[in-house]
Amino acid sequence: MVKYTIITVNQEENMRTYLVTGGAGFIGSNYIHYMFRKYDNEIRIINVDALTYAGNLENLKDIENRDNYTFVKADITDKDAITKIFEENDIDRVVHFAAESHVDRSIKNPEVFVKTNVLGTAVMLNCAKAAWELPDGSFKEGKKFLHVSTDEVYGSLPDDGKSYFYETTPYQPHSPYSASKASSDMLVKAYIDTYHFPANITNTSNNYGPYQFPEKLIPLIINNALHGKKLPVYGDGMNIRDWLYVDDHAKGIDMVQEQGRLFETYNVGGHNEKQNIEIIHIIIETLQEMLPDSDPRKSNVSKDLITYVEDRKGHDRRYAIAPDKIKAEIGWEPETMFKDGIKKTIAWYLEHEEWMQNVTSGDYQKYYEDMYQGK
Repeated sequence: MVKYTIITVNQEENMRTYLVTGGAGFIGSNYIHYMFRKYDNEIRIINVDALTYAGNLENLKDIENRDNYTFVKADITDKDAITKIFEENDIDRVVHFAAESHVDRSIKNPEVFVKTNVLGTAVMLNCAKAAWELPDGSFKEGKKFLHVSTDEVYGSLPDDGKSYFYETTPYQPHSPYSASKASSDMLVKAYIDTYHFPANITNTSNNYGPYQFPEKLIPLIINNALHGKKLPVYGDGMNIRDWLYVDDHAKGIDMVQEQGRLFETYNVGGHNEKQNIEIIHIIIETLQEMLPDSDPRKSNVSKDLITYVEDRKGHDRRYAIAPDKIKAEIGWEPETMFKDGIKKTIAWYLEHEEWMQNVTSGDYQKYYEDMYQGK
């Protein structure tokens, strides 16, 4: 059984305690898996998640019974709940993933994004500051807050293949989602500048891999293709994104926490620029290659399913991160080529059909119909 209550941890000496927000989501759950693979029993993780539509405890089934893992169902905007966790546990690291993250949803309902992404970040910062600050205004040694953000805060790049997002690129968010993330980044920067609060920010490109909620492009296309459903493509399908395999991102986050210079921002990118339509073609070809002839789903997978739909409002044309700084200072670089990462990702979804069925039932189905029906 998952532990749902806040449990005071009898911390062994030298066992570092991580407070991970949004750890039941896509990137958060992959990060928790990565950390336990790397550190095993040397660390403790407390996972705080409100379990909204994209938070799924099935993502963490295989680690839920570990003695050094605790799940707390709480909203990051709930100051009392977050304060209680800090009061009852000596938190060494905060890794702040929790966020509303789907651009389409932000266009339909911006207020939810502002509440979770901006107010939620303010609550996390205030609670960590209260727990870690010493009477003289300095902070306890070894405490660190890592705010995980997105490359979408930088806006859109020219479609020239030459320009990139750097840490110095001015912010120019275009969607309610990216504006809320830019606001949360600015809050973290303000705490760094005002209080010398021990924090770092990472801005990452599009992640892909296991446990990704199927409203996002890659799992959506995999799932629809297997079921012979239309493959919706916004606009002309030529929008470019930089794709990063989620395990590579998890490794980058850990390296920034342990080796990054305090107060700095690091861009974490994949060097895998692809047009959306190109991604869809690669997925179709890879599925046709990987599915045995005996699998009845193989006959469903066809480029004829590609269906162009009305473009998303304010759809940025191109994102591309230059991860030069993180490579030079920390030695991180992406390890997974897209052709290998997409095969791993498809293999995972083929092996976890039940997971996909569970997450695509109910509320998601209603949302999907609302988004794409009749377009």
